[in-house]
Amino acid sequence: MALTRLLIDVAPLRESPQFRRLWIGGLCSGLGSQTAVVAVLHQVWETTGSPVWTGAAGLAQAVPIIVFGLFAGSLVDRVDRRRFYLITKVGQAVCAVLLAVQAFAGGPAWLVLALVAAQSCFVAGSSPASQAILRRILPPGRRAAGLALNRVSFQTAMLIGPAIGGLLVGWAGAGACFVADAVSFLVAVWAAVSLPPMRPEGAASRPGLHGVRAGVRFVSGHRAIRGALLTDLAATILAMPISLFPVINAERFGGDPRMLGLFLSAIAVGGVLASALSGSFTRSRPGPVMFAGSLTWGLSLALFGLAPDAWTGLALLALAGAADTVAVVSRGTVIQAHTPDALMGRAAAAEQIVGQAGPDLGDLRGGLVAAGTSASVALFSGGLLCVATVALIAWRTPALRRSPEAAAPKHEP
Repeated sequence: MALTRLLIDVAPLRESPQFRRLWIGGLCSGLGSQTAVVAVLHQVWETTGSPVWTGAAGLAQAVPIIVFGLFAGSLVDRVDRRRFYLITKVGQAVCAVLLAVQAFAGGPAWLVLALVAAQSCFVAGSSPASQAILRRILPPGRRAAGLALNRVSFQTAMLIGPAIGGLLVGWAGAGACFVADAVSFLVAVWAAVSLPPMRPEGAASRPGLHGVRAGVRFVSGHRAIRGALLTDLAATILAMPISLFPVINAERFGGDPRMLGLFLSAIAVGGVLASALSGSFTRSRPGPVMFAGSLTWGLSLALFGLAPDAWTGLALLALAGAADTVAVVSRGTVIQAHTPDALMGRAAAAEQIVGQAGPDLGDLRGGLVAAGTSASVALFSGGLLCVATVALIAWRTPALRRSPEAAAPKHEP
């Protein structure tokens, strides 16, 4: 019985047909999207031969989410969320079809990036809508488990999707990946069609900048949500290690490309193991668990910067990956618990923007520090700064140490 409570809680899949269909649709579309990432990078590189253009592919995906995320979240809080989610998935599918057409026709790199950016505009709306829908189809006691299951879906897509994409590109070219991406969205559309209408509860968001400003006021003014988002920013901006992997591999582990691949895999393996054992933390208070996960992330990466051998380094990276999953799921649970339904779209959009921008800024910070010192110094100092900052946020945010129900305010959007 004790072991069963440690394993991931699959009750939301068993008890809620609506969540089950949404989860299957998200898994399929996530796999399709990850195969498409490989196709985009392959086509852009084959067309241009320039790392600047392949780097621009990442910007084409990230910038629309950061720029339009809060506007999309405000719209989620004004309209029928089921219909809005359906529109975003159809929009992503249409962009995938257009990407396939241009790939078979040998389109230029700028067209690929333009279509990726257009698709990302729909992504900016689909994620907040999905979070708002989850709140309505699962009772409070099942939401943490639902978020953990969504994390498993994301990790599965990240692990398997690129491998499928590589095989498809090698077998039939980039166009085949985009076709697979378009087909995968049909499952997500089916899941959305099966949902009932879901108008926001309470007063709807005001249009345009008025609704966005109300969302920003709520997120920045609510101590628990502000603390959760600041904790994520501290973890990613101060301790993100990805950009440092090639440098530390060359400095300390002989530059073996196989070891570089193992660095990335170790984080993923740790995350998957934490998801498989998520019953151990989804039944606990999310605030303290989130802080514990973020502190462990920072400490693990600081120690990775000092690891005496490769195997110790891989073990520390696996621990960091597990801690990241614990922190991400718990942060989502905090935001779900403390946000009124009428503001859920905007709060989820803020979480999405932080999750998108933080790692990019963290990789930039790590690279700059390493350029002036070394990768080991950048990792160790960043990890310690992360630990100190998260500890300060925990001390300054007592709302995250209380029960989430008691802290949730009534707020007009």
